[in-house]
Amino acid sequence: MPDPDQTAPRHGVDPLPTGPDGLVCSAKGCRTDATTDLQWNNPTIHTADRRKHWLACDEHRGSLSSFLSARGFLRETANLPA
Repeated sequence: MPDPDQTAPRHGVDPLPTGPDGLVCSAKGCRTDATTDLQWNNPTIHTADRRKHWLACDEHRGSLSSFLSARGFLRETANLPA
């Protein structure tokens, strides 16, 4: 069971998206377990401390990171617990 202190959302940070399959990659059509949390915000609509999440598997980490970075949205990258 996850430590509640690690799963509690910080101010401005949305909770990790979970579903019946757990933490899965956010890439379209991918249902692989996610290994990375790509935290992002759109500065034109979100406050500076707001963080939304895209989850990525090893295969899609690069493409999802590049998409967010090209738009200036990527703020932090964190490994998810195994």
